[in-house]
Amino acid sequence: MSNHKRTFVTSGTPWEEIAGYARAVRVGDHIVVAGTTAVGSDGQLVGAGDPAAQMRFIIDKIERALRQLGGELRHVVRTRMFVSDVRYWEPVIRAHGERFKDIKPVATLVEAKLIGPEYLVELEVDAIVTDD
Repeated sequence: MSNHKRTFVTSGTPWEEIAGYARAVRVGDHIVVAGTTAVGSDGQLVGAGDPAAQMRFIIDKIERALRQLGGELRHVVRTRMFVSDVRYWEPVIRAHGERFKDIKPVATLVEAKLIGPEYLVELEVDAIVTDD
């Protein structure tokens, strides 16, 4: 049986409390970051109408959550990208590649109905914190 401590961070949105989830959870060396959209700390959408801008903002937001739990972007081993319209695949993967081209996590991209029409992209990641 594992004795790994469970730690988590929240972003302070009311939805996390209502739905009972955290922005990111760390157990042992594994960090899982929840599906993340391009909503700023003020509750406003960032990058309206621009899937690449939304993706860049989302990756920065995820990076902050990872750091709060002792991880870094380089520790990401899996990404799951959700786009509201498959036509956004190219700007989304290009923005993904800007930050992950040397890290090379496994990646999935699917078209999905997101929480609202203004949300063009959602991203979740898994990371394993290592010393390398």
